Amino acid sequence: MERIENIMKSMTFEFFASGKHKVKASDHFSKDNALFLDVRSTKERNTLSFELIYHMPVLHMPISEIPDRLSEIPKDKHIGIFCSSGVRATIVYVFLRARDYENVLILEGGYSNIVEEFKPSKLLKTIRHKKLQRE
Repeated sequence: MERIENIMKSMTFEFFASGKHKVKASDHFSKDNALFLDVRSTKERNTLSFELIYHMPVLHMPISEIPDRLSEIPKDKHIGIFCSSGVRATIVYVFLRARDYENVLILEGGYSNIVEEFKPSKLLKTIRHKKLQRE
């Protein structure tokens, strides 16, 4: 298990300026073997939820439950972490990295960037791509 001190030391100005910890929703949604990790509270999710049927599996796990449910988060998938403002996603990002999760990134832009992917033209492209993969 990588020490949190080492992870934090790697988070230099260059690291943040290059965006190595973030991924655009469109880029994450186009990945195979990916997962969307929603770390918002259950009350937030009950108010606004994303099923992402045509995109990828969604795992809803409030930040407070992650230490007890860590085994439910697969290490072999690309994980895009999401919350409303990015604060909780950042905390979970560091937590998962400290537990040897290598393929984790924070979805940038919050709700607006995710909703952008639901516009009809982009959604149709996603549906067609998934259909071709099944054939």
